[in-house]
Amino acid sequence: MDRNTVIGFVLIGLLLMGMFYFNNKGNAAFQAEQQRMEDSVKRSKPKVDLAKQKTDSLRFDSTRREKAAGSLQQSSSTTEELTTLENEVMKITFTNKGGQPKTVELKNYKTLDGKTVIVQKGDFNKISYDINSGENQKANTADLAFVTGTKTNNADKSQTISFIIKDSAGQQITHQYTLHPNDYLIDFAIVLNGTDKLVAQHTINLQWQTQTNQIEKDEAYEKQQTHICYLTDGGYDFTMLGNTGDDKKFEKPVDWLSVKQQFFITALVNKNKFQTAEIKWVVPADTSLHILAQTVANCRVNLPAGNEATVPLQLYYGPSDYHVLKVYNNQMENIVPYGSGIFAFVKYINRHLLLPVFDLLRKNVASMGIVILLLTLFIRLLTSPILYKSYVSGAKMKALKPEIDKLKEKHGEDKQAFSMDQMKLWKSAGVSPLGGCLPAVLQIPIFMSLYYFFQSNISLRGQNFLWAKDLAAYDSIYDLPFTIPFYGDHVSLFTLTAVLTSLLISIYSMTNMQDNSNPVMKYMPYIFPVLLLGVFNKLPSALTWYYTISNTITLILQIVIQKYIIDHDKILAQIEANRKKPVKQSKLQERIQAMQDTNKKVQDLKAKTQKK
Repeated sequence: MDRNTVIGFVLIGLLLMGMFYFNNKGNAAFQAEQQRMEDSVKRSKPKVDLAKQKTDSLRFDSTRREKAAGSLQQSSSTTEELTTLENEVMKITFTNKGGQPKTVELKNYKTLDGKTVIVQKGDFNKISYDINSGENQKANTADLAFVTGTKTNNADKSQTISFIIKDSAGQQITHQYTLHPNDYLIDFAIVLNGTDKLVAQHTINLQWQTQTNQIEKDEAYEKQQTHICYLTDGGYDFTMLGNTGDDKKFEKPVDWLSVKQQFFITALVNKNKFQTAEIKWVVPADTSLHILAQTVANCRVNLPAGNEATVPLQLYYGPSDYHVLKVYNNQMENIVPYGSGIFAFVKYINRHLLLPVFDLLRKNVASMGIVILLLTLFIRLLTSPILYKSYVSGAKMKALKPEIDKLKEKHGEDKQAFSMDQMKLWKSAGVSPLGGCLPAVLQIPIFMSLYYFFQSNISLRGQNFLWAKDLAAYDSIYDLPFTIPFYGDHVSLFTLTAVLTSLLISIYSMTNMQDNSNPVMKYMPYIFPVLLLGVFNKLPSALTWYYTISNTITLILQIVIQKYIIDHDKILAQIEANRKKPVKQSKLQERIQAMQDTNKKVQDLKAKTQKK
């Protein structure tokens, strides 16, 4: 580049800089003028009295409700009246607007910041239905101001509160709530006097609205564990929350509907069953609201003939605890997800084996982390005979490796001939190729039952161990300033220890494999732990702590059994003794042998045809 070219580029650069400067200055002036004009327009508009606007809105709403109430006599108070019922485990605040629960606190459970867990709050939560309030006039009970009755202490130490609304002609609606001592299930009775005039065709369309707010640390994981549960036609089932929501209709009688979060449940029960029902739920897209779901259920209740009717309902606000729910004898214990899908059968292992042992240990051991360690030792002791058989089978296969290598060398690329001779070798030596697989398959139910158990057991919630502050949530030793796809935005140390011990087991097993020439098998020990790293990082630390202990025990057992317990010379002698015995084939083995022989003949015939 010569001097003139350089000067030209400099001048162009200066020109561009000047253009940017004057353009920015012009834009700033334009924006200032626009703002001045907007401010001038705002000043010219009449001022809005927000306080007066709110007062007018409330007055209009009050007038609308009074008009809708018709002849029904509402509370004379214009302000909302709150009443509280309280026992050892919960505190319920009722409102006279609609005669229903407003907030529900669970005393024995705390949030991460030490506050009491609240399972119901906000204006979205309602229990309501339409009634006839006058000639060609309807009202919704949620809009009515009931008269609050006197709180009564009963002989069985339960507490009862009633909310009443009536008219001069004798029609009356009563919402009666009874809270029993040390119980999460509330009796809720709707009593109607003058049914013929209050409702049409002796039917109530009851609407139950719930708002499920975030309680646990990980909102995304809590959503995954949130289910819409129901008991219909005598059978329990549930639906996952999903990303946006869904709906479900029930044409057969429904005993109860519930929304289960990770560890807490809100449920509506009808002792006489709902004739039909429909439930819809929406997952808000705005995660800053920290609302998991908003649910609306519409349930049809058929009232008995006559002028008086009682609807015996129940409300459950409480923990997802198997022991608590089992007492009610209405299948609500199924809500605790101790097994589902193809692994639904493992719930019986959890309920009748692991849960009793776990409860026994936690009653006698203070640290929940040590309880998990002892439970793991119990499981490993229980499965040790299966594990031992697996290792013996592996030792036999290893002893036959030199002969297998000779067969490979003999047959080369003829895989079918190698397979046939390999089967004959195994039979003559008394070795089953499934000897190492079956024990591993038999351990899968135990593995999956523990997977469900540690994710669903509320006893782990809020329990700390070592660096983990809550064994029911992931343990984080470092929060990343960014999110890594498939991994997450934090580093879980128990996940790292679980993955590391899994990697050591895989590497040790590779050294004892009969054939490690397969490139896929060669890299599998490294691929699988990496996959576990992404899967485990968001799982509860109780689960990853269990895997760490279990993997460590497995590795130690492998080394001890294979190095010090299994007698390889004795195994070789046993193999030679088996070879001298006559080989008896089962019907399945005979069929496999026949199929192999047939395939061999077909291959030989093809080879001869190709030569011709």
